[in-house]
Amino acid sequence: MRHFYRCHTSPAAVLTAADAFFPTLDLAQQSTAPRARTFAGALGAMKLSARAEGGHYTFVEVETDQMGESRLDRNVKRFFVSLHRNEDPHHALEAAY
Repeated sequence: MRHFYRCHTSPAAVLTAADAFFPTLDLAQQSTAPRARTFAGALGAMKLSARAEGGHYTFVEVETDQMGESRLDRNVKRFFVSLHRNEDPHHALEAAY
């Protein structure tokens, strides 16, 4: 599955946060692409890339080798929430109905 997230955090800070958030996954190989990581572990493998987009945005893209809603995919979504909380720690979730 492919997931993406746009944030205001710098691409280097996103990669540092990914290294800290996914400590149980091994860095499988150094990616040839700049600002990218490839992780592998018991839950599966994932490729994470972060690039500047539109001036002040950072586009974070994660591709996993899992089908459907796997545990690895849920962890990726949790990582995106942690990026959001780092940017705006006072944000309160509200129901949208």
